[in-house]
Amino acid sequence: MENASPLSDDQQVNNQSKPMIQPGATIGMVGGGQLGRMFAMAASTMGFRVIILCDDPDSPAAQVAHDTVLGQLDDREAVDRFAKQCDVITLEFENIPAETIAQCSQYAPTYPSAQVLAIAQNRLIEKSTLRDAGLPVTPFLEVNDLASLERAGESLGWPIIVKTATSGYDGKGQSKVDSIAEADEIDWSACDLWIAEKCITFDLEVSVIVARTVTGNIAAFPVFENAHRNHILDVSVAPARIDASLADRAVQIAQSAAETLDLVGLLCVEFFVSGDAVMINEVAPRPHNSGHLTIEGCETSQFQQHVRAICNLPLGSTTLRSPVASMINLLGDLWQEDGTAPNWSAAFMDSSVALHLYGKSDAKHGRKMGHLTMTGQSHQDLIDRLQHARKRLEP
Repeated sequence: MENASPLSDDQQVNNQSKPMIQPGATIGMVGGGQLGRMFAMAASTMGFRVIILCDDPDSPAAQVAHDTVLGQLDDREAVDRFAKQCDVITLEFENIPAETIAQCSQYAPTYPSAQVLAIAQNRLIEKSTLRDAGLPVTPFLEVNDLASLERAGESLGWPIIVKTATSGYDGKGQSKVDSIAEADEIDWSACDLWIAEKCITFDLEVSVIVARTVTGNIAAFPVFENAHRNHILDVSVAPARIDASLADRAVQIAQSAAETLDLVGLLCVEFFVSGDAVMINEVAPRPHNSGHLTIEGCETSQFQQHVRAICNLPLGSTTLRSPVASMINLLGDLWQEDGTAPNWSAAFMDSSVALHLYGKSDAKHGRKMGHLTMTGQSHQDLIDRLQHARKRLEP
């Protein structure tokens, strides 16, 4: 593999008709965080080699991968060294230079594509693309100063949510604005493009993760019901407690979104549920925090499904192993001020708890350090037990 050379245009086109990539092959993962870590662990159990491209030899993914190429994600020499060793390449988060993914695709099939990445990196393009495909999205307008924001507020109705069009996650880069008088604090120089979205009154938030192969085969996981705290996902439970017809509609919309984007791999579509309507809030072309419950909860985890999708293998069953599965996040807030980790045995007092830690040595306020999962018979029982297990970990 070290002697690989860039693919010709014809070879890149022919990637779409390539056969299945079998266990024993090398999968490249761009990014070294916890999503890359859990992907590498799943791929390894399936017989694949995994090589990571990241800038930290002790990153969560590098700790469990077969090999790591160290370098910044825009380091062309490092990207070449990495991509030459891969039979197929994927990524763990969307804030990666699209040019890096395009460079990777010169050496091996790369999913999602640079085109999908460019769409997902810009909220305006993302929402416009989905809206133009006839899919329901939260009403939005482009803004770039106080005058355009005032027009947006008059059109969408106050309050509105103002977000940077690029970057931002877990509530970063966004704020709720109740009136134009409150908009003076926005630093318009922080981003070239901004988006104003209608503030939706919703009953609950749900997400759907779909997998799609190179040949267009598609499968969806059960709808996840999500609760956030301080803009960070706190608890997910499946199946979501919504009407079956509404759940079916959310799945159909998510599948249509994946097809619209011509996505290969995983796509998470986050929805607001309001009455009998579902509305797309945002999408992420990768495994997602809300899907972590699939590791214990489903016959195929989201990470195993990601491997299957990018390797064009038959997709796995997404059926829940038990009537209900749930996940709760563990943030750096659980660590003591001196960095001392929680007493993990306290969580294991409930024998049904599964603990996943991400290998991060530096615990910070609001930083995702791990999660707990559990399966059972009752939604509220699982949520209560997970909350009690986490409570026992508090300093």
